[in-house]
Amino acid sequence: MELLGRALGSSALIVAIDPGKVSNRVWLATGEQGLVAEPVSLPVLREGVETLSRLIDAARTPGPPVIGIEATGGLHRAWTSELERRYPGSVRLFAPSQTQAARAQLGWRRHKTDDRDCAALVWLLRQGAGRPAVDRGVDALLGAVRHRRGLVTDRKTLQQRLHDQLNALCPGLSAPTGHGRALALEHPAGEAVLACAAAFAGRAVSVRSLRARAPGRLTQATAEFWAARWRACLPPPGDASLRAERLGRDLDRWHALRADITTLEAQIAKLLATTPGQILTTLPGVGIVRAAAFTAYSLPIDRFPTPEHLYSATGLAPAAWQSATLHRRGRISRQGLAEHRDALMSIAWGLSQHCAAFRDRDQELRARGMQPIQARVALARHACRLAYALLKTQQPFDETRYRQARHSRGR
Repeated sequence: MELLGRALGSSALIVAIDPGKVSNRVWLATGEQGLVAEPVSLPVLREGVETLSRLIDAARTPGPPVIGIEATGGLHRAWTSELERRYPGSVRLFAPSQTQAARAQLGWRRHKTDDRDCAALVWLLRQGAGRPAVDRGVDALLGAVRHRRGLVTDRKTLQQRLHDQLNALCPGLSAPTGHGRALALEHPAGEAVLACAAAFAGRAVSVRSLRARAPGRLTQATAEFWAARWRACLPPPGDASLRAERLGRDLDRWHALRADITTLEAQIAKLLATTPGQILTTLPGVGIVRAAAFTAYSLPIDRFPTPEHLYSATGLAPAAWQSATLHRRGRISRQGLAEHRDALMSIAWGLSQHCAAFRDRDQELRARGMQPIQARVALARHACRLAYALLKTQQPFDETRYRQARHSRGR
């Protein structure tokens, strides 16, 4: 770990790994000898790791190897975990963009092969580049956060399909926002209406049927409103029975998705408690889900020297262009992962709704003429500084102290 950021000696053994689905391309090299062995493709199974260990032992170089792996999706995770267990502190990860930039420096920007990627990794490793492999707790949290994000996306798509199916069975019943009372599917009224539409094939139902199928509290007035609105709808189409059957199956899938998300959020809460990111839950308006999403993409926090580096990694920092005396700042750079950017924006939104200091700041920015999304991006920068300080110091949020520090800096 102490070699991070420093050029390697000529005798250090460098292992460059370009991961794949079936096999990983591996180079072993030193500054003195160049390639220690011919490049090989090793299977991603246990046999491949054992073969790589034998090759490292056969090199007989002083000191532990320095292993560089391109972090390509999830293909690198199995080998990263196993190699970090066998050679603690020796594994360094590289983003695909870093590999591409290194290939461009070597004159291969438009010529990509596994061997050229490995050569680019060797070039980067010799300069001391790379970031350390995350510990298993953070990796487990990242996997859970990504899985939940996928489930939430599926739920949103399914909810749109449920609205479409309900509108086909009962035209006008599920009105969009701005055209009468909207039907929120997550509320007892929405679930009761969907269940009745599937059970009665789109025919108008009674107040009693709606209240009987509501999973939670459904008032008499609300049930009467939806029953009266249902009676005012046009009759269901000729294939209503088939549509109702499809609606029922989609409704079961929607319930299963909601149950999966609830279970996953309980797992995320347990995983977050084992990481330094638990301190972010002391921020007003930042719960388990928001704190876990930002933590998963930000840890280890030591890889960011300053809050500005962390903010830039999210892609919210404005793109800059400078030449001689010309300086231009453009829109947000959008570099980095969109998930990291969304997590920070979500924290900024929560703070603007529940923290008085951020709420006042939001009003100041809008009074200057900023649009809501522009104000939230500006708030995200302050939220990033605050989250960085909490992750570094592990001290809970104190709004009074935050206000005093902010006004002492003139912000």
